[in-house]
Amino acid sequence: EKNLNLQATLYMYDRFKNLGIPVKLTRETDEYLPKTERVNRVKELYNDDPNVILISNHINAGGGDGAEVIYALRNDDTLSKIILNNLEKAGQNPRKVYQRRLPSNTAKDYYFIHRNTGNTEPVIVEYGFLDSSKDDVNQLKNNYRNLSEAVVRAVLEYTGYENQPSNTDLYVVKKGDSLWSIAKKYGISVDELKSLNNLNNNS
Repeated sequence: EKNLNLQATLYMYDRFKNLGIPVKLTRETDEYLPKTERVNRVKELYNDDPNVILISNHINAGGGDGAEVIYALRNDDTLSKIILNNLEKAGQNPRKVYQRRLPSNTAKDYYFIHRNTGNTEPVIVEYGFLDSSKDDVNQLKNNYRNLSEAVVRAVLEYTGYENQPSNTDLYVVKKGDSLWSIAKKYGISVDELKSLNNLNNNS
């Protein structure tokens, strides 16, 4: 889990940086961070800015299948729904978007990354289940870049930043492909796909 999460995070970091979006990491290597240290690093980097989106990358366990996005009690579900929608477009099964409350005090968030990060907008992205009996395991190992790119696209959509092509936007046509199947894979229309590739017909 820690290796896949770090790979996804480093991919996002490079993408946001290349897009000119201010971005920082709480860790760049295989480093264990206690809960308080994770929160402290967020606060040191961004203080208490409500314009900060905090993405906490995770992989689930427990035998389920698909992606989940968890958001803080102080935020609405807009960003989380956009993330889950983009993960679905990237081929992952969507499970749910939700909040979780602390049982001992239901006015507080269950997860410390939500509870202790001030006014920032934190989201926990669970990309899938590493012990899934379905397709999650292969998706997580082989398609983490596509799933990471889906989150990048979601943030761009939410914030209004203009997207620029990434390496995951390069697709080599294979026998049996159609414009419709490729467009569906990338969550765009056939007309948009044709326009991007300067195509005048459906061949």
